Amino acid sequence: MFAIKAEVSEPSAQTFAFTAQKTMYGGKHIARGDTIFVFASENEGGSGLIARGVVTSAKAVPKKRGVVRQTPRVSITVSRTSLAKRRLGRSELKSFSDWNDRRPETELNFKFYRQATNKIVGVSDRAAAFLHRFF
Repeated sequence: MFAIKAEVSEPSAQTFAFTAQKTMYGGKHIARGDTIFVFASENEGGSGLIARGVVTSAKAVPKKRGVVRQTPRVSITVSRTSLAKRRLGRSELKSFSDWNDRRPETELNFKFYRQATNKIVGVSDRAAAFLHRFF
């Protein structure tokens, strides 16, 4: 499963389109049919976890010529399947910073907030089960 933290202009939309998003922690393997958790980036005025959805399209963005080191980027479209019922964002995850405790909250804090950039990430089964409780 996957999660994305990105700018979301309309949190209650039925469909989200994310263009040329950075990928980390296995995020480049996202494909059509995958479940994804959508976080509206607090850096962009969002509130954290807002929705769960299914990826309806995923296309790798070609690398630029002449640039040696590039983060893989992917453009995706997501069909929302449900809205989050409880808040989960930076403030709720901030205290989970013992990077070796194997808690799902820590995994999410590490992947999303240790570096503030927006991105698509792969999440463990444990983190996915934790996120499912918010719907």
